[in-house]
Amino acid sequence: MTERSVIVCPPIKGEGRQARVDGQNVEAACSLRGLAEIMRRPGWAGMDEIDVADSPVIEWHGGGPEVW
Repeated sequence: MTERSVIVCPPIKGEGRQARVDGQNVEAACSLRGLAEIMRRPGWAGMDEIDVADSPVIEWHGGGPEVW
């Protein structure tokens, strides 16, 4: 079984934060809510903003979940 992961790149002004979900580039997110929605599509069911902010499998680059 492959370990699941999310990498959130540093924010780009006006574009949000690009992310990689399970090794695949996905659209940029502009908020925790947006990232949770993007993650639900590839099967991360039940994720909400609090889950995204607290998840140990999300690797934040260029600032944590409070930086957009």
